[in-house]
Amino acid sequence: MARTSLIRFVDLAAQHEEIRDELQAAVGKVIDSGLFVLGPQVEAFEREFAGYCGVAYGVGTNSGTSALHLALLAAGIGPGDEVVTVSLTFWATVAAILYTGATPVLVDVDPATCNLDPLAFERAITKKTKAVIAVHLYGRCADMDAIADVARKHRLVIVEDAAQAIGSTYNGRSAGSLGDIACFSFYPAKNLGAIGEGGMVATNNRAYADRVRILRDHGSRHKYSHDILGYNYRLEAIQGAALRVKLKRLAAWNEARRELAAEYRRLVKGVALLAKEKHGDENHHIFPVLSAQRDALRQHLSDRGIETGVHYPVPVHLQPAFSLLELERLSLPHTERICNQVLSLPMHPHLTMADIAQVAESIRAFRPSTDL
Repeated sequence: MARTSLIRFVDLAAQHEEIRDELQAAVGKVIDSGLFVLGPQVEAFEREFAGYCGVAYGVGTNSGTSALHLALLAAGIGPGDEVVTVSLTFWATVAAILYTGATPVLVDVDPATCNLDPLAFERAITKKTKAVIAVHLYGRCADMDAIADVARKHRLVIVEDAAQAIGSTYNGRSAGSLGDIACFSFYPAKNLGAIGEGGMVATNNRAYADRVRILRDHGSRHKYSHDILGYNYRLEAIQGAALRVKLKRLAAWNEARRELAAEYRRLVKGVALLAKEKHGDENHHIFPVLSAQRDALRQHLSDRGIETGVHYPVPVHLQPAFSLLELERLSLPHTERICNQVLSLPMHPHLTMADIAQVAESIRAFRPSTDL
């Protein structure tokens, strides 16, 4: 089959062309103000974002990783504590636990959803367990009712890793409002992406919010007065201004993703799809499929001008950076199978239904090798 026009996995150029004038005006105001770190644009974005998520407080940070680190510190997590989470996630979820001095305890996922298995979570709890990080992978909310039942029974803090889930809902509630404290990433490719790096901690707990606010700014409440050891994790004003522009369009962009995902579900054959979300609306940050011949399928699609991704090719417990923890000894069969088979199809609000049809037709045309 001849190579067709390129279908991009993510198309930030198209997104920014749609909002170019408004984005440039917002950034220009920041430049004119001379206020480049925190300040009124960040404060306004924090209020607007908290309102979008249905929580009382939002505290901007310079990345989603920083948000995770500070959320755990604000919840009192530190050396000697254990935090349960999954290995099927971006590695920052687990790195943030280690940054606090705590120990990550990694469990397997529910293969139907690719999210934390509540039964595996409960089996992993010990006297040292202080928190759980529920990752909303691909923009699909974890089973928060079941997770909360376990966490409350054992008096554990619930941290949402909602880096991929802005705009997703669970039983009528927004991601970010489902636990004690939540963390978001505004990496450019996210549904709500900065024009650089950015993150957010969201919570209804005033003490947590106040603690994060101090920790992100060198442990300081007032300039040159440092009460505790903190970090330089502040959100830049230009990012706050740009994210305010994009937040106004997020609902429409997420709805476009849902329509595209529905078309994928209608047309795609020959690969496995995840179970349809039954607790609410997912934002379809990623549209994953599973194939035993993932790499060959990916090359087949690339040859036809279709970009894809893999989220994630290596689970956290097998990452070299964590080898000293001997996590490779863990038995996480669902996690490892998914990492070996998952393929992320193009998904962004500027795709067309014709693009989806072309991707689906190309998948149907794939002829798996029998030489296994």
